[in-house]
Amino acid sequence: MKKFAIIISLSACLASVAFSQGNTSSRPRVAPTSTPPKVQDDPYTGPDNSGPPVLNGTDRATPKATATPPGGDDEIIKVETNLVTMPVSVLDRDGRFISGLQKNDFQIFENGVQQKVDYFQSTEQPFTVVLLLDVSPSTAFRIDEIQNAAISFVNQLRPGDRVEVIAFDEDVHLLCAPTSDRYRLESAIQQARFGDGTSLYEAVDYTISQQLRTMQGRKAVVLFTDGVDTTSRRASYESTVRDTEEIDALFYTVRYDTSHDSNNGGWNGGGGRGIPWWARVIMGGGVNIGGGGTASSQDYAKGKRYLEQLAENSGGREFEAGSIYNIDAAFSGIAEELRRQYSLGYYPETAGTVGERRQIKIRVMRPNVVVRAKTSYIVGQTNRTLAGR
Repeated sequence: MKKFAIIISLSACLASVAFSQGNTSSRPRVAPTSTPPKVQDDPYTGPDNSGPPVLNGTDRATPKATATPPGGDDEIIKVETNLVTMPVSVLDRDGRFISGLQKNDFQIFENGVQQKVDYFQSTEQPFTVVLLLDVSPSTAFRIDEIQNAAISFVNQLRPGDRVEVIAFDEDVHLLCAPTSDRYRLESAIQQARFGDGTSLYEAVDYTISQQLRTMQGRKAVVLFTDGVDTTSRRASYESTVRDTEEIDALFYTVRYDTSHDSNNGGWNGGGGRGIPWWARVIMGGGVNIGGGGTASSQDYAKGKRYLEQLAENSGGREFEAGSIYNIDAAFSGIAEELRRQYSLGYYPETAGTVGERRQIKIRVMRPNVVVRAKTSYIVGQTNRTLAGR
């Protein structure tokens, strides 16, 4: 009997184990909760907490995300959006900023077709500016003016505004990461040193691709240069002008006309600073631009057109640095404009193909106003992919 009882007991235990294993599929699977991955702009990273991204695409749809089923080691998240956003400045005929406008005061037209305003922001916000300083040989006689003008701009800012300082000659030099520390900024500006050559196009390309695309919020570039490029190899006039149509940042170009500055001959580089006017006249000749050449009148004309196009394509402005007093007044206006711009966005009514240029017109339903904004954009790739853990 004891053996029989033991056999019955063992049979019952085995049946219980078999039943529990056979019903695991009916139990709900409990997966650990993980922190949602951050969406990244390929190949640049950084969360966007300041508003919608400026990404243009091929379908009018609410931004959507799709992911692989949970449980794998890697999750692929794709975000698609074609929301087009842009900063817009509205001024009266005297150049004064007009505040208090509402969403219904604006109309947006793309290729002549009116669009629905899907995004609107009017609150005053801090901004980030890249100061891009030309320290090539052709600016040797104007470097003090350029540095003083840059410092003057910094002094126009409020405590929450941030500035990054980049200098360029043949190479591009990051002198100061974005900061609101005025002492650090002034020190960085004064530390700019001369080198040979002028890689203006590469400096603009670097600023757009490596700096602006990772910055959040309102942003702009204030570029101090004579506009002449001599040593760029990886970027061009055309490529950088096109890039300004794809980035949600304004370019304010400050042109220093160095065409009348004399050839500095053996005074190349930093040695050109402080040369008296009579010494420049004696040396005579064209303007030394580094790289073994001098800039012609055609080079300067091309440089002027380039700076005008950067400003026009981005919705900014071009200034001629004829007087430090004029520039100082202009900087005050730029700072106020950046801080108090309106932000508009819309989903295009019709699909576009990658690389297509589309024309934009912003209309404000008020009399006697001046509207400054981008006039076109390039349709870009909308798919952004993140592999997360």
